[in-house]
Amino acid sequence: MTYDRLVCANCAAPVSEGRCPVCRANRERLQQDSFLAGLNPTTLIALLVVLIAAVALLAAHQTV
Repeated sequence: MTYDRLVCANCAAPVSEGRCPVCRANRERLQQDSFLAGLNPTTLIALLVVLIAAVALLAAHQTV
């Protein structure tokens, strides 16, 4: 889940805006959790397609 859709329970503002200390702390924690956490779904799907294509090419190369 990306933090741009989360709403802070402390200040009722989007966490991505970082209006209060709780928002800022959670925003930083979510950004540091994973490098894939900040990617949108379209980018993740594109990376998955590239990975599948690379594995298919590798498998085809080894069978020849």
